[in-house]
Amino acid sequence: MAESEGPSYIDYDTFLDPDFSPTAFANSLVIATNNPSDTPIDLSTPLSRVLFDIQEIDTHIHTLTTQSAIPLLTHTKAQADAGQRIVTEVEAQVANLTNGYQRLEKEVIQRYEEADQVRVAVERLWETVRIGRAVARCLTLGRQLETQMAEATGAAGGSNSAKKEDHRAMVRATNTLLTVRHLLSASGPNEEGEHLSKVILITYLQNSILTPSETALRNRAQQIIREFSMSSLASSATAPTTYDQSEETKSRTTSALLTLQLLNPRLLVAALQTYLRASLTSSLASVGRALNSLPTLDRSLLEVSARCQNIVALEKLLGGTKPPQHPQSRSNDLVEEQSRTLLEPLLAALDTSSLPSFFWRSLAEGLGPRVADLVIKGGVVARALKSQRERVKDSIRECVLRGSQSPGHTTRKAGAWEREAAVMVGSVMGPLGR
Repeated sequence: MAESEGPSYIDYDTFLDPDFSPTAFANSLVIATNNPSDTPIDLSTPLSRVLFDIQEIDTHIHTLTTQSAIPLLTHTKAQADAGQRIVTEVEAQVANLTNGYQRLEKEVIQRYEEADQVRVAVERLWETVRIGRAVARCLTLGRQLETQMAEATGAAGGSNSAKKEDHRAMVRATNTLLTVRHLLSASGPNEEGEHLSKVILITYLQNSILTPSETALRNRAQQIIREFSMSSLASSATAPTTYDQSEETKSRTTSALLTLQLLNPRLLVAALQTYLRASLTSSLASVGRALNSLPTLDRSLLEVSARCQNIVALEKLLGGTKPPQHPQSRSNDLVEEQSRTLLEPLLAALDTSSLPSFFWRSLAEGLGPRVADLVIKGGVVARALKSQRERVKDSIRECVLRGSQSPGHTTRKAGAWEREAAVMVGSVMGPLGR
């Protein structure tokens, strides 16, 4: 009974309080067993109290463990057995997992690594094949361009069998050249010409074939435009131009126009402006010389009429030629892309509505100051001009009306070019009248 009642002597609530302080508990025991006014303090009583509580607790623990030893051991053994079974099962699962991973590594990972190596090799081979195809295409186009250039210059067939040049081959060669240029410019990621700039053979192709061919095409087309002539006025005394010759000139000039338009529309406009300036310069010089020597006036004005007839023929040819369509041409200007004929960009650049009108007005603008200089200098030339002013007037008017016709046409439209004729006559008669 004494052992069973032992725990009732201990204040468990005090010891189990979360705010329990050993220092405060010891202090309360000392104060409870001593008089605060006593000088000597008796610690044996509080210490006996603590030792008694400890003994009681120890006795209670011993009683509980003695009574619960078998259930505790049984529970512990059951837990240990259960843990062992779990460990055994886990080890078996780990072993299966390890075997599975090893099999996976052997059947999948190693094969994947081998397959990845094959993939890398295939990708590099495909890249090589792709570059090889692009190089082969460039070389094929380069060989085609060489053949077309030989046809265009009449050098095909070897040295022993020179052929007549085929001006139509200029357009074919230009299209081929643009195709190669586009292929080489497509150097972005995954584009056909991505790595072509690194191939030495392609660099050689550019330097030895493409660039010289482009230069030759441009120079030849510009030369054909400079030499354009359809009028038979100046050559009527020798051999008149035949129909076949006229058609051949038109066809050759059309090829030159299309070639420059494909290469660069601005080149075409510049070449045509150069042709017009050359005609104006030659005409101004010849008329200026003729006014100094009136016996040569008719011949000089005939040459001027011939030049204007060539300009009329050129305007007609440009107006009947549509801009060529090629996806790689440099015709990026919005006005050029919307042009229905090759004439419209030239008229826009010259700020005029008619090439013959531009020719006569520009010629009159340059001729006026020259006549004024002759009058200011005086002398025989000035007197001859004033004395024959009616003849000069009629000759200039006839020159304008004759030169404003299409080559080979003899009928005139009444009043069609009277304004230009009046401007030309005024540029000469005006200074003479003063």
